Amino acid sequence: MMETRWAYLIHLLAWTLPVIGIQLALLVGHYKERSGAVLRAVLPPALVVGVYLSVADHLAISTGIWNFGQGRHLGVYVGAMPLEEVLFFLLTSVLVSLGLALFTALLRLREARAS
Repeated sequence: MMETRWAYLIHLLAWTLPVIGIQLALLVGHYKERSGAVLRAVLPPALVVGVYLSVADHLAISTGIWNFGQGRHLGVYVGAMPLEEVLFFLLTSVLVSLGLALFTALLRLREARAS
């Protein structure tokens, strides 16, 4: 187990960035020249959801519902939240949104093959 203030950030980036990279590669491979339009359609709602979840988490931390142990994050805060927690919500929302875009592409491919 990593006992450092970089632990949260390292673990977060280690599991999200490779998956986001794969998702982006698949998305661009499928949508090709339309991939920019797909990203412009998918990413803003993901960011809105990430901000919404961050605000909810900020309220929970501010009211003492939960907290983060010292020494496990960088110590950089956005309101009451560690920066890594904000990144968690933003990156997770991006993962879900890209996943839905890819799932939609897969369904369309399946429908096209069936007809």
